[in-house]
Amino acid sequence: MAEEKENMDEKNEAPAAVIHVAPGPHLQDASLSTRRMMVDVLIGLAPLMVAAVVVFRMAAVVQVALCVFCCMVTEAVFTAMRRKPFSLADCSAIVTGVILAFSLPWNSPWHVTIIGSVMAIALGKAIFGGLGFNLFNPAMVGRAFVMLAFSAAMAAPAFVNNNIDHLNPVFSLLGVDADVISSATPMTAFKEQGIGANWLRLFLGNTNGSIGETSALACLVGGLYLCIRKTASWQIPAGSIVAAGGIAAALAIFKHDPGLVGQHVLGGALLFGAFFIATDPVTSPITPRGKFIFGLAFGALVMFIRLFSGYPEGVMFSVLLANAISPLINRWTVPKPVGGIVEK
Repeated sequence: MAEEKENMDEKNEAPAAVIHVAPGPHLQDASLSTRRMMVDVLIGLAPLMVAAVVVFRMAAVVQVALCVFCCMVTEAVFTAMRRKPFSLADCSAIVTGVILAFSLPWNSPWHVTIIGSVMAIALGKAIFGGLGFNLFNPAMVGRAFVMLAFSAAMAAPAFVNNNIDHLNPVFSLLGVDADVISSATPMTAFKEQGIGANWLRLFLGNTNGSIGETSALACLVGGLYLCIRKTASWQIPAGSIVAAGGIAAALAIFKHDPGLVGQHVLGGALLFGAFFIATDPVTSPITPRGKFIFGLAFGALVMFIRLFSGYPEGVMFSVLLANAISPLINRWTVPKPVGGIVEK
């Protein structure tokens, strides 16, 4: 009798609890999706697009449209080859295309633009397994590829069109400001001739250069929007500006030239890279302290390349080098767990 009761108790016993074990974070914001972050980046890039259209007119629109189209087609092809779900809806390919276009000259040859876009997705993202697995910023991978493969089309002289008379019909068609594009970029003029640009022009953006780097004001407006939305971590641009500004200030004191600070902080692609490229959450550290160190490294590398190499600008290489040490920064800045480290 007792044995029958024990068997009945076992049958009526409640089912064992199922314990689900998973890594943190366990509390997540459902609204913080990849698509929302990418849309935020596109909104943040809108002021840069306005500044680019003001300076380069339809030429900027053509470059951006071609980059975005080629990036989306390449993304679709590699997604199909890997037999993965169609992923264009997350807008990541669009962001890659826009950032790549903004890093190119307004008059970049069409074949260079297409090849850079294909390499950005193929070598920068697809080869690593897709979005979230890439070690380097895809847009900068594409930019580096065409920089090395088509150095004549990407070097400093490529930004300047001296043959104004011959190309006047093209300028009229595209509406490009001939006065701007017939002069050297501010960083090239400073590197080769020691001529500093007017701070106000650098701030507002009425200068030659890559499509997205001309206006410091547009970069600040769009970048602050991303930081407020928490799509970009403020520690990275803060560290970048501190490092670059600090080195420029030390150099200004040594050379008795206070204009060096504004030249290096407002000129070139430093702010564009600090707010829109270095803040890529996939290729940057995940800890707050690591992000600031990452920004310091990026800003210092930009200044090192500008001062000691033959290149007037160093944002592209600095991003890639900083991406390479991002895993090490994560290891160096592991936060202490609550209650302290458990002794083995």
